[in-house]
Amino acid sequence: MTRADTWVALRGDTPLIGMWVVSGSAYTAEICAGGGLDFLVIDCEHAPNDVPSLVPQLQAVAAYPTEALVRAPTGDAVLIKQLLDIGVRNLMVPMVESAEQARALVAAMRYPPEGIRGVGAAFARASRWGRVPGYLDSAAAELTLTVQVESRRGLDEVKAIASVDGVDAVFLGPADLAASLGHLGRPEHPEVLASVEQAIGTVAALGKAACVNAFAEPVARRYLAAGARLVVVGADVTLLARGSEDLAARYRQP
Repeated sequence: MTRADTWVALRGDTPLIGMWVVSGSAYTAEICAGGGLDFLVIDCEHAPNDVPSLVPQLQAVAAYPTEALVRAPTGDAVLIKQLLDIGVRNLMVPMVESAEQARALVAAMRYPPEGIRGVGAAFARASRWGRVPGYLDSAAAELTLTVQVESRRGLDEVKAIASVDGVDAVFLGPADLAASLGHLGRPEHPEVLASVEQAIGTVAALGKAACVNAFAEPVARRYLAAGARLVVVGADVTLLARGSEDLAARYRQP
């Protein structure tokens, strides 16, 4: 599957709807993959995930018609190399604040001479251990990069960041943006909502996919109306937490 195939809907009329998978469980990832959503964000930043734990989750999701977008904990080039080698095709990196940083991430995802990715395809799940013909030549075309803008500085630089060749999407993180804008814990503050909507417009105008996190349905629909192409509307652990609380409330006496 090429990059165009992977994210074809981003430039179409139908947005993609997804959810977080942060439990670290391949069993849970598989359950969520069969739920009918367009994509799952498997998180390594705020979840108990690392390179070894990602492999069974990628394997579990691969059998279903949903894409896996993996959020790295950091933009470290060595870690990116490991994630790509285990088969991550769609990578998201948090806290990007400049075009220079975005260009460095693009370089980390490409083999020389276009980038700095180390060559170890014979050892890599991504190449099926050398069984994918021409993997070294085609690898870059099969990868997507989503960068997260989550700070006031990032907002100031969002046009430059989104303009970087090789950046496919910009993910706007309302929780961290709220904190950076002085509204910690209030991602639905009017200033945050307005800032996110403005950034969505900036990214979309450049022909890139604007993405956002929005668990509250009215907010999610507001961002969709503003032009967001990917919206993350829930998480495995929050569904379990709220569901278990609802059961307790219905069956336990006050």
